[in-house]
Amino acid sequence: MTINGTSTRPPKAALLVAQRIVQDALREGRKPGDLLAPERTMLEKYQTGRGTLREALRLLEFQGVITLKPGPRGGPVLMDPDASHLASNLVLLMQLKAAPFRNIVEVRTAMEPMISSLAAERMDDDALTDLEATIIQMREEIEDQHSFLDANKRFHDIIAWSSGNALFGYIIDSLGWAYYRLGQYDEAAKHLERAVELKPEDPTINDHLGDAYWKIGRTLEAQFQWSHARDLKPEPEEVAKIEQKLKEGLPEETSSSAAADKTKKPNGG
Repeated sequence: MTINGTSTRPPKAALLVAQRIVQDALREGRKPGDLLAPERTMLEKYQTGRGTLREALRLLEFQGVITLKPGPRGGPVLMDPDASHLASNLVLLMQLKAAPFRNIVEVRTAMEPMISSLAAERMDDDALTDLEATIIQMREEIEDQHSFLDANKRFHDIIAWSSGNALFGYIIDSLGWAYYRLGQYDEAAKHLERAVELKPEDPTINDHLGDAYWKIGRTLEAQFQWSHARDLKPEPEEVAKIEQKLKEGLPEETSSSAAADKTKKPNGG
């Protein structure tokens, strides 16, 4: 059966099991890094087949919710998902719908009033003082493009951080990473800088920002962000990837001229 062209089939059994695994982990107070129940225990607890359970675990692994630790003392380990998974889905959906680049700009523009409204309710006196300083700087140094843009960025960062909603960190990071995947490296860096303001201790977002910096030629800042991301103690496999980038940077594009053309597109804002 379909409604308005959308299937109304019930969700797959594996998806329901995956949702129950997450719900139970939260109910039990599990934290990132905690080992979840072994397969035999889950089979009995969820009254499902081995194939369905393993599909549910693969789904959670693909979404970055768990990682599967090998070995006799291994099993599913709870993770702290980052926004790159959301960004990958966004880019895929945009490609399937042939959505233009401006769609990301429109989403950002639509979100900013909501972030501003929350910030207006929750902003403390220190943030208000900092916000006023950025306005004064923009007014007094309007002829100095670098200074004006720096103050403008800090203005938006203060508002986003003052919203007090960590979910905006994920959304802003995912938009930034979507820009990156689409080759819009300058826009990616702007969004990722805001995401770092919202979640400064997140190693993945700092790592993403380093990648964006490298792509737009800000190599020293890229090295700093990668080093900072490594110091925030990400997962061991991510540490190895960051160490590789610190040694060699990012690999060259297969078509550097095409990538350069992409970064020259207007940012819409």
